[in-house]
Amino acid sequence: MVRAGLTPERLTRAGAELADEVGFDEVTLSALARRFDVKVASLYSHLKNSQDLRTRIALFALEELADRVSAAVAGRAGRDALAAFADAYRDYAREHPGRYDAARLRLDPETAAASAGVRHARMTRAILRGYDLTEPDQTHAVRMLGSVFHGYVSLEMAGGFSHTAVDPQESWAWTLDSLDALLRTRTSEKS
Repeated sequence: MVRAGLTPERLTRAGAELADEVGFDEVTLSALARRFDVKVASLYSHLKNSQDLRTRIALFALEELADRVSAAVAGRAGRDALAAFADAYRDYAREHPGRYDAARLRLDPETAAASAGVRHARMTRAILRGYDLTEPDQTHAVRMLGSVFHGYVSLEMAGGFSHTAVDPQESWAWTLDSLDALLRTRTSEKS
């Protein structure tokens, strides 16, 4: 019998909330079942297995993050768009650490191609159009931005910047200014 009120969407959202509370690696079907006060077997009417739950949480997080970034960059260009993208990314990771980790889950190629990850790449490339980069520089820049944003956010969340008096927000702004300057330099080198 299907438990009233349980749906794949409700379980996914609850799994995402649980990930933020205890960490994505700690999200299990057992933990989710406890949250709803049901037996694990009750979840199998809605989820295939633990990997299905993890994938659904990852897709949910990618969609949320894409929506947030899209709203932040709308109508912006150049450094303003770059900063809005980066700030939305950083804020999401800080507000939803478990979901942020979930968004990093390696997906099979078919699932990844149908995910909001594609929107992330398109938005990044849209920002880079303001810098007039062509291939292969545009792909290099997409990878660089993703690496810098993820690296900074990961170090900050792990407490890596708590040992100095310099405000991490100052370093973040400096990093964004430096990325903007670098991208503008790459553009002018082509001319």
